[in-house]
Amino acid sequence: MGSEMCIRDRFISVSLRSFDSREQMTVKKDFWALLSIFILPIAIGTLFFYLNPTYFSQNTVNYGELIRPVITTEKADIEFEDDATFNGFWTLAYASKNCDSICEQAVADIKTIRTLINMDMRRIQRVLITEDGSLPMVSDENLLIAKVTNEKLAAKLAEFPENSIFLIDPIGNFMLYYNSKDINIKFVLKDLKRLLKYSRIG
Repeated sequence: MGSEMCIRDRFISVSLRSFDSREQMTVKKDFWALLSIFILPIAIGTLFFYLNPTYFSQNTVNYGELIRPVITTEKADIEFEDDATFNGFWTLAYASKNCDSICEQAVADIKTIRTLINMDMRRIQRVLITEDGSLPMVSDENLLIAKVTNEKLAAKLAEFPENSIFLIDPIGNFMLYYNSKDINIKFVLKDLKRLLKYSRIG
C-alpha cells in the first residue's frame, strides 16, 4: 500500500512539473508572439528607411513643395505673443513682411483648412509671422502671433517666395511650403490628411 502511494505521489509530482513546464512554454510563446507583433514591423520599417532613404520622397506626391533639408528650429528662434509653442501640434504658418490684403486672405484660407480637417482640427494650430508685427483687420482670437528672433532662421525663410504658407511639424521643423497667392485648399487638405493619418506625434 505504501509503495503504491509513493508511486502515485511521484506520478502526480511528475505530471505537475510537466504541466508547469508546458504552461511556461506557452507563456513564453505568447510573449514572443506579442513582441514580434509590435517590434518586428517597427524594426522592418526602420531598416527599410535606412536602406532606402529616398523611397518616400520619390513615391509620395505632395501638393506643397518639400523643404530639403527641413529647417529645424529651437524654442528661442521664434517668439510668440503668449506661451504658445510648435511642440505637440502641426502648424500652418503664414510668413510675410507685413499683413496686407494677401495676408488677410492667407489667414482666412488656413482657418478654412483647419476647419475642414474636422475631427483632427485639434491637432493643428495657426500662426501668423510678420516682420513688422502687423495684424489682420479681422480679429481672430485663435490665431497665434509670432516673430522670428533668430537672424539665421530669418535669412533661410527669406529664400522662399514672399507670402508663403509653411507646414511645420510637431517638433518645430519647417517641412513644406505653399504659395498663398494661388493655393488650392483641396490639395492642402490631402497633404494634411495623409500626414495626420501616419503621424505618431501631434
